[in-house]
Amino acid sequence: MKVPFFSFDGMHDTIKHEMLNAFEKVYDSKWYILGNNVKEFESAYASFSNTQYCAGISNCLDALVLSLQVLGIDSGDEVIVPSNTYIATVLAVTRLGATPVFAEPDKLTYNLDPENFEKAITSKTKAAIPVHLYGQPCNMPAITKVARRHNIFVVEDNAQSHAAKWNGQITGSWGDINATSFYPGKNLGALGDAGAITTNCEEWFERIKMLRNYGSSVKYYNEEPGYNMRLDELQAALLSVKLKYIYQWSEERVRVANKYIERLRGVKNVVLPYHPPECTHTYHLFIIRTDLRNQMQQYLREKGIDTLIHYPVPPFLQKAYRYLGYGEKDFPIAKNLADTMLSLPLYPGITDEQIEYVCKCIENFAKQHTGLQVFAESDKA
Repeated sequence: MKVPFFSFDGMHDTIKHEMLNAFEKVYDSKWYILGNNVKEFESAYASFSNTQYCAGISNCLDALVLSLQVLGIDSGDEVIVPSNTYIATVLAVTRLGATPVFAEPDKLTYNLDPENFEKAITSKTKAAIPVHLYGQPCNMPAITKVARRHNIFVVEDNAQSHAAKWNGQITGSWGDINATSFYPGKNLGALGDAGAITTNCEEWFERIKMLRNYGSSVKYYNEEPGYNMRLDELQAALLSVKLKYIYQWSEERVRVANKYIERLRGVKNVVLPYHPPECTHTYHLFIIRTDLRNQMQQYLREKGIDTLIHYPVPPFLQKAYRYLGYGEKDFPIAKNLADTMLSLPLYPGITDEQIEYVCKCIENFAKQHTGLQVFAESDKA
């Protein structure tokens, strides 16, 4: 059986007519940059995020850069980031000349550990970027409490966790300012690159809108050096259609994840996802862990099952950041996660038969191999 890692069919086939209508309206409007579609999506996404303001941005990296810039992050400042995040989180920090300071994640949730976050704070720390990885929210009450105690800004990286919640409060509403991605494969994805910033601060919102548009609030009058980082009309219109279905698709992701968990519980040498009872996980990715990750991935590939590794090289070991001087032993949790994680197929539309086939193949692999557990039993949920 062929099982792709991801497929758009289950989402896009059912809304094709709505998407084509949205495209046609944009096409016929003859207004393609910063028009009514962007404004309408910004309003809808702000409401969805339970924030006062949303600014549509070209992508999440640009959204992170603008978020940090309006907070005044500059060279000489330190910004705390998870040691196991995607590289974009770190790129935003260094683009402004600031220094990324890595903090280790929690072993169970894989998200930024509040205690490790606090230990990483120095007199130069100006902001922190908690990243809601794989569809699970960080412990934002604890993180924001630490940040307030040390007078540090919080910028949520919400690229992977649309609609996730902690104690009922949605991600993208906890931080001082927050960035997200609508890359096509995200839970809420455009048909190209797109992103957004949410905040409750009108001053920052107005400055972001100016900076994203060449530093101009009035055409041909430029208040400061800016960028071309605008969300375009077409992507905004398409995202407005898909936003209506985000909770429906999230529920389907949870249903699939629960099937995996139920079926794989107890399989030897496989660690399943864990989430605290306070949080709502939306399973952008379904991550398992095993010491035999590379062998398992090859075995599944031979059986027609596509998997991915998120992410094989943590940011502090990337060639781009070799100048920071970190080695493999500096952040052992992140390094262990990079060596043991495997992402299984999960998307709206995957069939129960495909899920069962994946689980059966993993079970068969586990029966054929033995290996050390990834962490001690006391470290597992």
